Amino acid sequence: MHLKYESQLREPLVNGRKTYHDVTEEIIRPIEAKPGKLWYVGFYIAVALLLFGVYSVYRDVTYGIGQWNLNKTVGWGWDITNFVWWVGIGHAGTLISAILLLFRQGWRTGVNRAAEAMTIFAVMCAGQFPIFHMGRVWLAFFIMPYPNTRGPVWVNFNSPLLWDVFAISTYFTVSVLFWYSGLIPDMATVRDRAKTKLRKLLYGIAAFGWTGSTKHWQRIESLSLVLAGLATPLVLSVHTIVSTDFATSVIPGWHTTIFPPYFVAGAVFSGFAMTQSLLLVVRKVYHLEDYITIGHIEAMNKIIVLTGSIVGVAYLTELFMGWYSQSKYEGYTFWYSRANLFSPYGWSYWGMMTCNVLTPQIFWLRKARRNLFITFFISVLVNVGMWFERFVIIVTSIYRDYLPSSWSVYYSPTIWEIGFYLGTFGLFFTCFFLFSKYAPVIAVHEIKYVLKTTGESYKNEMGALEREPVEEFAHEYAH
Repeated sequence: MHLKYESQLREPLVNGRKTYHDVTEEIIRPIEAKPGKLWYVGFYIAVALLLFGVYSVYRDVTYGIGQWNLNKTVGWGWDITNFVWWVGIGHAGTLISAILLLFRQGWRTGVNRAAEAMTIFAVMCAGQFPIFHMGRVWLAFFIMPYPNTRGPVWVNFNSPLLWDVFAISTYFTVSVLFWYSGLIPDMATVRDRAKTKLRKLLYGIAAFGWTGSTKHWQRIESLSLVLAGLATPLVLSVHTIVSTDFATSVIPGWHTTIFPPYFVAGAVFSGFAMTQSLLLVVRKVYHLEDYITIGHIEAMNKIIVLTGSIVGVAYLTELFMGWYSQSKYEGYTFWYSRANLFSPYGWSYWGMMTCNVLTPQIFWLRKARRNLFITFFISVLVNVGMWFERFVIIVTSIYRDYLPSSWSVYYSPTIWEIGFYLGTFGLFFTCFFLFSKYAPVIAVHEIKYVLKTTGESYKNEMGALEREPVEEFAHEYAH
């Protein structure tokens, strides 16, 4: 059966002659050991950034968004740029987990747990920006559609900003359920290995009484498929709705129908790049090279070069339509405000083009796709480029209004805008450090599932079985 469905030409998903015991030991041992000095250094840096972000938000709430450098034309600055950037980063986890699960792609098993956690933390970071951009954050409940006694005050269901709330909260809920339901069997494994009563109690609560019975496995597999089916359309809908924040306006540079697919491709692009950046560090620190293999990294690099090429086509399409539409306002936005290197924000446009379109093309070369240093360097560049993209879309479209008299001075962020952004990095990495310390960063039970059919020892055995008849025939023919 396996010979029929599993190609022997594909490299193994688990390197080394691993047993089930080896898998459990090597993935769960880092949780049970005391963290090293590097873990503490990274964790304290993340907490320091988080505290700086908390103080920046305190300034914003106490003194108003006048603390930010917004002006007459630039009403959306770093805050919405960072909101869209973080939402985009949260897309790879659900794509890896849900869509690749439905398509039965075995290579997802080594990377899905960390990618799912990354999704949750990124959405937590993203959700803060629109809330604090309100200024009067204590009135945030006005957006909730509930019967009220305040007279004819009701939310506007025609606004994409309202649908952002629905889409992102739904996405966050499904992502948390998907991530945690997959964690339950591994939490039970940690519980059963626990040496102290407190540890056994806490992991026992987290494991929800998991016993590993057939009924429990049936239920968790059914739940995974249902949540994957719910999450798959959310991958498309969330960033599509975020893109309509811009596309439903009449501002040149935003009023375009290409935004929904272009935003979704860009989100997957940036999400996979962030996943690569984190996993390359995690596999080195926790010595998980046998589970997060070069094959996993190459597969993700293929998706990065595909989505990067899609994004590049979208950029060129925008430039073409800026010329073909013969609208002087669209032409001015695309050909002067953006593509002109000597315009005030030309540096951001060409930084975007270089990082997002040109540099990922190196992944057409197999050697580059399998090179860890090149992969890490390009993945960081891609995330820098995707931040530039959001900045270009927002600022270069609105810093010059229809009236020259209202043209703003050069927009640059204040220390409190930068502090808010750095604070979300602090939150993201604080959560990720805690996750990597107290939960398995790789799904142990899923690795065991693929070990039987795509592990190195299985591949060697099957290869030997396939070679035997050939060698026997050659021996007989020789005689």
